[in-house]
Formats: sequence, C-alpha cells, structure tokens
Amino acid sequence: MKIALPSRDNNIDNHFGHCEYFTVYTVDMSKKEILNSEIVKSPEGCGCKSNIASVLAGIGVKVMLAGNMGEGAVRVLNNSGIEVFRGCSGDVKSVALKWLEGAVTDSGDSCREHDCHN
Repeated sequence: MKIALPSRDNNIDNHFGHCEYFTVYTVDMSKKEILNSEIVKSPEGCGCKSNIASVLAGIGVKVMLAGNMGEGAVRVLNNSGIEVFRGCSGDVKSVALKWLEGAVTDSGDSCREHDCHN
C-alpha cells in the first residue's frame, strides 16, 4: 500500500495545496513498516484544482496524511480512492509510522477559505 504526505523540508506542510512535494511511502501493513519512499513533485497552483489526486491514485496511493485542506480537496482525493487524514504535523516519517501503529485519526477540520493557514 502507498501513503502520501504533503511535505516541506521533510515535515508535513500544513497547506496541502501549496506543499513543495509529496512524500510517498510504500508500506507493509502486516509488518507495520515502511518499505520504500519516493518524492512526487507538487503541481503548480491549488492542489484541489490540479491533477495531483489522479497522479497519486495512478501510482497506487490509498491514504493522504495531511495537515489541513479544504473540503474540495478532500472530495477530489476521496473521489480518486484516497482516504484523507487531516490534523497531522511534524516529521513525515514519524507521522507515517504513527499512522501504521493506528495512532492517527482524521481531525475533521477543513479550511473554510482558500488561503487558510491554520
């Protein structure tokens, strides 16, 4: 399985639509470990209006561990078969490992405005 994290300087970027890149981990769910990592360049412009959901889905991403994003982005990702967990922060590898342990839940918080930075 593959999981993606919107990233900036190896940390979760709190603004999904403006991240520098996506860290994508291939994980073994039964062993709860990271097998491989790759970087996917972030498209220019707003994340929810770009093709990033289809790009990530096309390489097998099933989960997005993000800081915050608007409902439009959540909907686009969900429609591409990607489950979203909002409210994540910190080092991307640490967040991925916490998710593998079952210690990450979706905060349910969404940006209300396009330029949300909360």
